[in-house]
Amino acid sequence: MSSTERRRLTEDAFLEMERTAASKHEFVNGETRAMPPCSPRHGLLAASIGIAVGSRLRGKPCSPVSSDVRVHVPDTGLYTYPDVTVVCGPPEYHPKDRDAITNPRVIFEVLSRSTEDYDRGGKFEHYRRITTLAEYVVVSQRAPHILHYRRLDRGEWLLAELGPDDTLDLRALECTVPLAEIYERYLEFRSDDPAEA
Repeated sequence: MSSTERRRLTEDAFLEMERTAASKHEFVNGETRAMPPCSPRHGLLAASIGIAVGSRLRGKPCSPVSSDVRVHVPDTGLYTYPDVTVVCGPPEYHPKDRDAITNPRVIFEVLSRSTEDYDRGGKFEHYRRITTLAEYVVVSQRAPHILHYRRLDRGEWLLAELGPDDTLDLRALECTVPLAEIYERYLEFRSDDPAEA
C-alpha cells in the first residue's frame, strides 16, 4: 500500500469519492490511501489464482471475484480490494455501499514490496475479524511460496508454509490447487523488484 496519498475523510465522503475515482483506494479510520498499480507478475499470479480456483468451483455455491470488487470489514471499518476474494452463497453487502462485499470465505493477497509487511500483519488483523472468513492465502511474487492461514473451530488460525512442490488445500472450498499451477510461467513476467527493471 502506498503512503503517497493520505487524507482523512468520513466513511460517507470516502464512499462518494470512490464511486467516481479513477483509481482504487483503501480506507480505514478516516485515512485514505491510494492503491498502487501492480506489476505484471502480480497481475499474472492474481489471474492464475482466480482461474485455478474458479475452475474448481464450477457447480459449487462459491465464486471468485477479482481485485475490482471492494471488501468491507464491519468490525474495523476497513474498505479494501483483495487480489482475489471467494464468496460462498449469496454475496452480502454493506448497507451504505452496495459495491462492498462483507462475507468473503477465502481471501488471497499477492505480496508486493510496498505492501508485504502490511498484508502479512496489519491487514490480516483486520481480515481476522470477518466472521465468514475461513482462509487467508498470502502469495509471494518473488518465488513459489505461499503462507496459508486457516481458521480453526476455536477461532485460532493455523499457518501452513507451502513451497513449489506443495499443494494448497482450500478446505473451506473443498478443493486443492498445486502451487505449480499458480506459478506456471511466473518468471516470464516482471516483478516489482527494482533489480529486474
